[in-house]
Formats: sequence, C-alpha cells, structure tokens
Amino acid sequence: MKCPYCGHLENKVVDSRLNKDYTITRRRRACDSCHRRFTTYERLEVTMPMLIKKDGRREAWDRHKVVAGLKKACEKRPVPMSSIEEFVDNLEIELQDLGEREIPVDYVGERVMSGLRELDDVAYVRFASVYRQFKDINEFMEELKGMLDHRK
Repeated sequence: MKCPYCGHLENKVVDSRLNKDYTITRRRRACDSCHRRFTTYERLEVTMPMLIKKDGRREAWDRHKVVAGLKKACEKRPVPMSSIEEFVDNLEIELQDLGEREIPVDYVGERVMSGLRELDDVAYVRFASVYRQFKDINEFMEELKGMLDHRK
C-alpha cells in the first residue's frame, strides 16, 4: 500500500478490525519511511452482472445509484438507513446468485419495487410513480388499487 503522505510503498499494519457485518476490514497502517499513520478499508470485490437498459445500452451495476433512489423514495419516512442497506445487500446477493453476466434493468426495478412495498407503502408509491412513468392520474390510481388488493 502506497503511503498517502510520502509515497513510500513499505508499511506495516498496526491494527485491523472488521465492521459489524464482517464485510469490510479497516486497517490502521504506519509508513516505514515517514512513520505517519493512515487507514485503509478492504471490501471483497465481487463481479456484478451488467444491466441491460431499456434502450439496449449496457451499464455497470452501481450500488450507490440504487441506494440513492431508495433514499429519495424513503425521504421523510420512518425507514431506517440500515433497512435500505440490508435490502441492497440482499439484492446484490440475489443478482450474483443468478449467475448471469447481463440482467435486464426491468428485473432490478421490479425487485426494488417489491422490496419497497415491504419497507414502506408511501415510498413504494413514490418510486413506482417515477419508475413506471405514469402518464395520468388513472394509471396512478390503478397502481394504488393493485397495492390495496395486494394487502388483502
């Protein structure tokens, strides 16, 4: 690991800790040259499938984009950030388990909507209105009726 202060390549690990989910390793390091300390974070790199957009373009999976969309839908709602992170973690595992190199973005969108339906009804309707691009109030009402039927 290159020292961010002097650029020296030799350093030693002073302390290592795992986060509570055991998915990220935090390492405190000390440079052998300038003796300054710095922190690195290690996360397992997994290969996520490419997403096939509706217009046929391919786009790399972007966890931050999904989390941002969920946070926007859940804005001012009683949905803890930990629930959003857990949902996206599970979604990533599901996508990896499919074993596909490419997945239609529709599949991901529908999975996000079904997850939001479980987290918060209002967040689900917010996300659905943007994702499904409702043209008029009738389409919106049909979605609400479907949601109410699903509850029963």
